Amino acid sequence: LDFEQNARSAYYLGRLGDPFERFGSRLDAWRKGVDLSPELTYKEQYALDYLIHIADQINQPTREASLKLEGVEVVAVPGAIGRTLDVPASLEALTRQVRTLSDGVIPLVIEETPPEIMDASAQAEAARRILSEPLTLTLPDAKGGDPGPYKIPPSQLAEMLVVERVSGAGSAQIQVSLGAEALTTYLTALAGDIDRYPANARFIFNDDTRQLELIQPAVIGRTLEVETSVRSIQEKVLNGEHTVPLTLTTLQPAVGDTATGEQLGITENIVSYTSYFRGSDSERLHNIETAAANFHGLLVPPGATFSMADAMGNVSLDTGYAEAWIIFGGRTIKGVGGGVCQVSTTLFRTVFMAGLPIVERYPHAYRVGYYEQTASGYDPDLAGLDATVFVPMVDFKFTNDSPHWLLMETYFYPNSRALTWKFYSTSDGRKVEWETSGPQNVVEAPDPVYEENPDLAKGEVRQVDWEAEGADVTVLRTVYLNGVALFTDSFVTHYLPWAAVYQYGPGTNLNKLMKKNQPPPIKLNP
Repeated sequence: LDFEQNARSAYYLGRLGDPFERFGSRLDAWRKGVDLSPELTYKEQYALDYLIHIADQINQPTREASLKLEGVEVVAVPGAIGRTLDVPASLEALTRQVRTLSDGVIPLVIEETPPEIMDASAQAEAARRILSEPLTLTLPDAKGGDPGPYKIPPSQLAEMLVVERVSGAGSAQIQVSLGAEALTTYLTALAGDIDRYPANARFIFNDDTRQLELIQPAVIGRTLEVETSVRSIQEKVLNGEHTVPLTLTTLQPAVGDTATGEQLGITENIVSYTSYFRGSDSERLHNIETAAANFHGLLVPPGATFSMADAMGNVSLDTGYAEAWIIFGGRTIKGVGGGVCQVSTTLFRTVFMAGLPIVERYPHAYRVGYYEQTASGYDPDLAGLDATVFVPMVDFKFTNDSPHWLLMETYFYPNSRALTWKFYSTSDGRKVEWETSGPQNVVEAPDPVYEENPDLAKGEVRQVDWEAEGADVTVLRTVYLNGVALFTDSFVTHYLPWAAVYQYGPGTNLNKLMKKNQPPPIKLNP
């Protein structure tokens, strides 16, 4: 009600117009009275503000059904219909009613928005089935010694569980599954345990029957197919299965157990070489035997480059090696695998005498007496024909450039301190001629070096390194095939002069002790 306007209308009654009109209005008001209609003003903003206020109480959002995980417990949250006050439509209804100046009931205009997913109880049940017991992954046709089975407990499955909303074809639903990313990470970690390289069968050549005899069956390789296994696991767990076989790809070896010498072109012994190592201690002998066994019965394909380091694998205490003398960091020290270089040197000379191309070879830092031994003594012409291997950094490699497979056989003779390496194949008639410069530019060994070792007792002296002359040696090899030079190669070796090293206990009178034992002149290590 507009009070000011109503007062103004009453006030101006009889006061507007010319004198006659004013007089007439006053006379009528005096004689009959005058009814004035009230002045009403409809303020729509007030109505709008009111509707907005009650909309805060009425409106509620649409809630889609969902799943929650509390540990391994699955909680289903139902959906809820959303509602919204249609303020413009409700304002229009309110305006119409107010203008009638009468009481009335005004129905508010409400819009409802149902959720796309109202119920997730079925998906909750599926999730509960997945988490009801551990998931067991197995290898198909597992045999003794195979890894697995692998069990994933419910608590870990809960961490892998993925609940996602999937839309399509005008509808939506909740989808429960084990996450592909989590499963991929898990299976990738298993692959190192499951994957296995194929390995050819191993044989020896019977010199009497001239036939191959199986000494170690072939190994069928396998590879874990991670992506395929992930899909299989996801599918089967949704069907309620809790034991799922992994998907593997098998890899067949090139040479199986039934291969014959005729098939492989292995018909005769083409070369044999024996090295000697008198004076080796028990640890060195053990390592020579352990390393050489890796190559007994091993096959090299035609055209292949053979890596000794790859065939031998890791050299460690875990793989059966002992600590013996090795050259490392400019010193002769005790290290795992000392003696392996006797094996690499023997292989190098066997390849050398077979006339096969040598791809990679490293000599020792100094001359080692073992590598110049013969059956009856020493031969300085063997200097420059040694090869060192330090897995995985230093390797010895050669190529079987013949059209036939090459069979290796190794024989360790502990009593005679000898190692024999044999190659069997089919000779193509190649011959090897070689010559050596012998040790040249010989440099005498430095004076002995003496070091105090607090771990030794007073008066105790221990030799930890041995002297060797430095020298340069060049070996030339020419390989002939049918009287024509096939190739010529050279092996240049620079041996460093090497000092003997003695260690002594604190308080030792070196001059007195050395005079008694008539050692070389003392030179203390600065």
